[in-house]
Amino acid sequence: MGIAPSYDLAVVRLLSRPQQLVPIPIGESANLRVGQSVFAIGNPFGLSKTLTSGLVSALGRTLPVDNGREIPNMIQTDAAINPGNSGGPLLDSAGRLIGVNTAILSSSGTSAGVGFAIPVDLVNQVIPQLIEKGQLPRPGIGIAFAQELVGQRMGIRGILILGVEPGSPAERAGLRAFDFERQIVGDVIIAVNQKPVADGAGLLIELEKVGVGGKVTLVVMRGESTREVVVEVIDLNQ
Repeated sequence: MGIAPSYDLAVVRLLSRPQQLVPIPIGESANLRVGQSVFAIGNPFGLSKTLTSGLVSALGRTLPVDNGREIPNMIQTDAAINPGNSGGPLLDSAGRLIGVNTAILSSSGTSAGVGFAIPVDLVNQVIPQLIEKGQLPRPGIGIAFAQELVGQRMGIRGILILGVEPGSPAERAGLRAFDFERQIVGDVIIAVNQKPVADGAGLLIELEKVGVGGKVTLVVMRGESTREVVVEVIDLNQ
């Protein structure tokens, strides 16, 4: 039915519904608190119907995914999550879905007590679009940007533009990329809609809030000068 690789989510359609299949109660993730009990269900290492328990360790984490994007507001839990848990539910103490298990942070590839789940409030935003359209729009303005560490090494706080797509809204707005070989100074985005940004993830979050077809106001620095530009947000999947 639809996939959203950037959110590690997909929708499948059952041709027939088993009689014993019962929908899971849907909870909320906006009101979660650090320290509350949670339960993870999955098939770690192929061991089906495994239940592990733990706590909400932290909230509001960001998880890097493909295309330089990040999933915001992730739930961090110490409930044991291992390969095979991805896609399984994270439940609260009342058995309600509050997240979808997706990743672990581990040097060994197995549980180290740092697991992550996509919050159910985000799932509820993504799934209807997948059912309707089969994919999610990828809001963008047509730029490639450097990792935050590059700017830090240069003593710059903001988003360094490394590429501008020909014919894109960014090019039409006059944005220019850095060219270190030719010693051409490019633009650094330091704010989006009056909100300071330090990395590409902050920019992408604001673009997704505005949505395809909307416009964002960027504060851009080139050398010592600063200016504002208005840029249209497009769907990079088109």
